[in-house]
Amino acid sequence: MARCPQDTPPLADLAQAPWRRARFLARCTIAYNFLESGAALFFGIEDGSLALLGFGADSAIEIGSAALVLWRLRAGDARSDAARERRAARLIALLLVLLGALTIAGAGWTLASGRHPESTLPGARIGQLSLLVMAWLWRAKRALAGALGSETLRRDAACARGCFVLSAILLSGSALYAWQPALWWADAVAAIAIALLILREGWEGLRHGDGCGCAH
Repeated sequence: MARCPQDTPPLADLAQAPWRRARFLARCTIAYNFLESGAALFFGIEDGSLALLGFGADSAIEIGSAALVLWRLRAGDARSDAARERRAARLIALLLVLLGALTIAGAGWTLASGRHPESTLPGARIGQLSLLVMAWLWRAKRALAGALGSETLRRDAACARGCFVLSAILLSGSALYAWQPALWWADAVAAIAIALLILREGWEGLRHGDGCGCAH
């Protein structure tokens, strides 16, 4: 991941239509991921699905990334906004590392004990919906970031891309188990795959210190 310079748009420009759209996309991200995270955590606990639990927790991290965009674009002292963003991004990166490590530990226990979820239908449904929503958010944020030349928005678009990839992993793991129950271990493997992406995101954020913790 390349080191990202901190962009600071002039405060007078923040009321323009493209920046209003950036705030709109951030609010959409928060609203959708709030619902998605709650559903994934609920069904993850109900079905004993570590992949869903990891996915739900990652959705909560996506909320934090979008909240940082809103915080960054809020009218105020640009330099203090940049400092707050760096501090918050580093804390999110640390949480990502801890989350990834705990998910890998839980998935390892599942593989060792032979425990498997009762059903992965919720995982498939959540994965399908997330693929559609996050694909839209990723493309919209990427296009907006390019038009505005904003590194902050580019990093947030990378976070949306990561969530899109995680959705594909969740959906494929759920489909494998539904097709062949003998592949009960697919859920744990999917959880490990998700955790490795989370760890990579967190490590990149800690290593560079100024990113959102998302892989570019």
